[in-house]
Amino acid sequence: MDLTAQHSINLDNRENLSITGVTDVDEFNEQEILVICQSDELTIKGELLHIEELSIDTGNLIVSGKINSLSYSEKISGNSIIKRLFGG
Repeated sequence: MDLTAQHSINLDNRENLSITGVTDVDEFNEQEILVICQSDELTIKGELLHIEELSIDTGNLIVSGKINSLSYSEKISGNSIIKRLFGG
């Protein structure tokens, strides 16, 4: 994946969220998803959250459910789900 790719967010009716520039997903459940971007982490909070699509190759993530908040923080994760599953 091109690490210089742009990061963008598109949220439709607080129910369908599309994100580009994703490098990994660290944690997820129905209330919270922790997304790793190039230089930051994005926390998605809501209800009945579901990852519809995740492609690390293209950097695309699609989430459905009721989105209550999106917040950024500095990147701190070191042992992501993708790394744990595939030994990356």
